[in-house]
Amino acid sequence: MHIMEGFLPAIWCVVWWLIALPCLGLGLFQLKRILATDREALALLGVTGAFIFILSSLKLPSVTGSCSHPTGTGLSAISFGPWITAVVAAVVLLFQSLFLAHGGLSTMGANIVSMGIVGPLVGYAIYRALRNTQVNMFLTVFLVCAFADLLTYVTTSLELALAYPAAVGGVASSFVVFMGIFAVTQIPLAIVEGVILALVFKYIVQMKPDILVRLHIFPEEKIVATQRGLADAA
Repeated sequence: MHIMEGFLPAIWCVVWWLIALPCLGLGLFQLKRILATDREALALLGVTGAFIFILSSLKLPSVTGSCSHPTGTGLSAISFGPWITAVVAAVVLLFQSLFLAHGGLSTMGANIVSMGIVGPLVGYAIYRALRNTQVNMFLTVFLVCAFADLLTYVTTSLELALAYPAAVGGVASSFVVFMGIFAVTQIPLAIVEGVILALVFKYIVQMKPDILVRLHIFPEEKIVATQRGLADAA
């Protein structure tokens, strides 16, 4: 997820920046519109941004010799959509590259595409597919967050494979190798992240359900039913 400074060839740095910039522009437009209509959304935006920063700053050793990070982007994708999440992720990645030596400025476009665009887009697609169904709300959040995490690393593997195709088998062979490096650690890590962020969402449902209703994150009747179920279980 955090491809380090200087690791990608210059041409691929440019390609990923060209993909990332229009998405960031759309995200800034949507963010300005939301904040103009509902300033209280800032509180939820702050919570989701903090989780992206904290979780993606954790550097966990991988059994395959690399390292892995949670991403934390699923909760933001549910709350604000993939494009605003791209903006939040870009801010997080900028601070991490400058102050934590996680990633780099030239490779930030690639890191935004993987962590801030593709992962949240996949998570958002799952959320939209399950939002109005009978699937439990917390299970929905779990699936969104877990798959947003996993697809971030699938995308990172593809970015690395495109930059460094194998001598035998080309991009496909290189992609399999990079996926093998990440997958062993990332699959259980994505499951843990999904559980943690589902619990965070549970707290939001209990403490600030009005924000969820105003932002139309889930149908009001589904939120009320979930609150009633939590109260009955307490």
